[in-house]
Amino acid sequence: MKILDNLAKIKQLDSKNMLGSIELLGEQIKEVGKAVKNIKIPKNYKKFENVVVCGMGGSALGAHLIKSVYKNDLKIPLSIVNGYQLPGFANKNTLVILSSYSGNTEEVLSCATEAKKKKCKITVISAGGKLEALAKKEKYPALIFTTNNNPCGSPRMGLGYSIVGQIYLFAKLGLLKTKTEDLKRIPKLIGGLNKKFGVKTKNLVKDVAEKTKDKSVWFIGSSHLGGSAHIAANQMNENAKRFGGYFLLPELNHHLLEGMINPKSNKNNLLFIFLESDLYSDKIKQRISLTKEVLKMNKINFVTIKTHEKSALAQAMEILLVSSYLSFYSAIVEDIDPTAIPFVDFLKKKLK
Repeated sequence: MKILDNLAKIKQLDSKNMLGSIELLGEQIKEVGKAVKNIKIPKNYKKFENVVVCGMGGSALGAHLIKSVYKNDLKIPLSIVNGYQLPGFANKNTLVILSSYSGNTEEVLSCATEAKKKKCKITVISAGGKLEALAKKEKYPALIFTTNNNPCGSPRMGLGYSIVGQIYLFAKLGLLKTKTEDLKRIPKLIGGLNKKFGVKTKNLVKDVAEKTKDKSVWFIGSSHLGGSAHIAANQMNENAKRFGGYFLLPELNHHLLEGMINPKSNKNNLLFIFLESDLYSDKIKQRISLTKEVLKMNKINFVTIKTHEKSALAQAMEILLVSSYLSFYSAIVEDIDPTAIPFVDFLKKKLK
């Protein structure tokens, strides 16, 4: 029996129930959909010159997805800060969204202090901690969620809260024209995909996970799935403990192709995963085909994950769940507990 069909073995390795968190993604989304209704937006939060989202790891991924899916809807610049300082242009006309699952992320708290000094308009999205306390003290509008639907406890598996929560928050602030009905449909979509790709079925995602064994995995995306490629890479790093990343078309065609030659071990060590969509332009589709030809010339392994939903948002949500299962399964095939992050924990302990 293959390990991915051995439910007892999977349960044994998955000591913190990451699988439960993946299966509850839809419930996370329902929760933030209800929580956003309680947010009161101050009258002076109506006009902004730019938006800055401050977050680390999974807490910033919502902004990456928004930049990709809603690039034609965003009418003002959106910047993402993965560090301690705001950009120099931040001022009283800047909306700063402080995103931290725990509410205690030191980089985000540093940005909070600076945003207050610069008199930026501030909002918060968090499960609590110091950020929730700060929001209450300063009366910042805040989307506060519980962690009830994330049994494994890892912030990176609360992506329904953080990613879709940010979409809801952007819509509430008037930055996106997303229809509430579209967001409300997502949990049902997730439910159907859970049945399709879950542990009790033989499915494409399990097949791809088997191919990731002993490979460095690199996701290739474009257009509305650019943020999805980023999310998938982050999950592969943390959940599957796998060296890898992502590249976007058409940019990768201008440099990466020549990098296939060396080291000579590339053909044994690399796996490219193409995130494909019928919504891509003909030019991008052509580039995907030609990029695969170059990989074949260099005997580099690749596979395709094709989206089937109709809208850009639905496809991004489809890939969100698929990449969650893929990183989980990729950990299992390596006989690894997907939740444990010993080196990140080591670093955080030393920083304290």
